[in-house]
Amino acid sequence: MRIATYNINGVRARLETLLAWLADKAPDVVALQEIKIVDEAFPRDEVERLGYRVETHGQKGFNGVAILSRLPLEDVARGLPGDDADEQARYIEATVMGTRAVRVCGLYLPNGNPAPGPKYDYKLGWMERLRTRARDVLASEEPAVFCGDFNVIPEPRDARRPEAWREDALFLPQSRSAFRRLEALGLYDAIRLRIHSPGAYSFWDYQASSWERDNGIRIDHHLLTPQAADLLGEAWIEREARDGTKPSDHVPVWIELDA
Repeated sequence: MRIATYNINGVRARLETLLAWLADKAPDVVALQEIKIVDEAFPRDEVERLGYRVETHGQKGFNGVAILSRLPLEDVARGLPGDDADEQARYIEATVMGTRAVRVCGLYLPNGNPAPGPKYDYKLGWMERLRTRARDVLASEEPAVFCGDFNVIPEPRDARRPEAWREDALFLPQSRSAFRRLEALGLYDAIRLRIHSPGAYSFWDYQASSWERDNGIRIDHHLLTPQAADLLGEAWIEREARDGTKPSDHVPVWIELDA
């Protein structure tokens, strides 16, 4: 089972890019972020024609997540538990029925800037709610993947110029500490199970020739339960997607599970 996470940065703006990528790479499951569209306006027919089931949790103009799957989906849930007043569409879960069932939890974690401030408080609160949800998922002792745009640079090696991010919400000590608390529950960073060197980036800003200068950061992650980590084959970053036609500022990040 090949699972990709991909912040598409607007499905309407990059529909041709998405459809061409799905047809070419044929992932089994995709967790999309920043679809920036309401559920009923998602280009469902175009995606379904490529053989995918579509589940969305959308929002007009910003945020929005989706799961696309060539395999059956069961028990779809939308929204991160823990705050009934939170109306931002940032979280979706579904069980993918492969040779083994895998719970895929797709997320778009808040950016948090400017920090300090209410947006950063929301980010840290959201991460604590995610930690609570992860604890419940771990208790099931089943293969599960938390994947998406975490908007967290976990370590200095995850940025070409870590000093430039020192005051940014993505790299503040509290953000990195909250990410480590997730891992401390028993979750495994799939890319770091397979790639140990610097330079493994998943995001390059559109500004300041960041792509041309390779001024990237790694903020798109797959965190695996122990049962999923036991099934992990390869994990990789599709770097070349950033050089494609009308690219997102993120690239797909992949894992392959024996499931």
